[in-house]
Amino acid sequence: MERLQKIIAQAGIASRRGAEELIARGRVRVNDQVVTHMGYKVDPEKDRITFDGNPINLEKKIYLLLNKPAGYVTTLSDPQGRPIVTDLLPEINARLFPVGRLDLDTEGALLMTNDGTLGNYVLHPRYEINKTYEATVKGMPSVAGMQRLAKGILIDGQKTYPAQLRFLVKSRSRSKIEIIIHEGKKRQVRKMFQAIGHPVLHLKRTAYGNLQLGTLSSGKYRTLTKNDLKKLFLGKIPFTIKNIPA
Repeated sequence: MERLQKIIAQAGIASRRGAEELIARGRVRVNDQVVTHMGYKVDPEKDRITFDGNPINLEKKIYLLLNKPAGYVTTLSDPQGRPIVTDLLPEINARLFPVGRLDLDTEGALLMTNDGTLGNYVLHPRYEINKTYEATVKGMPSVAGMQRLAKGILIDGQKTYPAQLRFLVKSRSRSKIEIIIHEGKKRQVRKMFQAIGHPVLHLKRTAYGNLQLGTLSSGKYRTLTKNDLKKLFLGKIPFTIKNIPA
């Protein structure tokens, strides 16, 4: 059972708040009965829901993992006319959105879905979904610099949460470092390394939680299963998901 305004929002008719206004105006019926009070719960698989007399059809939920190449913006439109991530999904008819963002020059794992509930859970700080990155940086950070990042560092007036870091490749000219964070501030990883004097030369996200990008080729995507989503949430999905393969 789900709240009626949530179902209307999921159908793309209006935002959650806009859906509440439509309900209050008597424009929504459940099983041919007008419903005007908030919080009314329905079973979208059993109840017949109409808006202005037209049945509400809920989109099938789609969950994809995309390996975003550099040069694509993580938005649904771009006033500058740059390539957008949905350009990489030409055969997907559903309106998908990216969960979080990757900078124009950042590559790697990007969740794409039409499930707003999933997006909210992944991005909400309460669930602390780890994001793993491989950062190639100029030079070789010192032990003290790595410890500063691990403990949290002041960026734009706010201290970052503790991070996990380890060297993958050490070199005086450039080093590759794995960094795991659960925040999603704009350009956070780049700003963290810049703060200790080692600017990022290349950045790639390799995982959400235990959901690994693996051998997925750049610009390609794969459909996620329920087991994949369990890896995302480290074992148990915190909300109901129906009609996707195990």
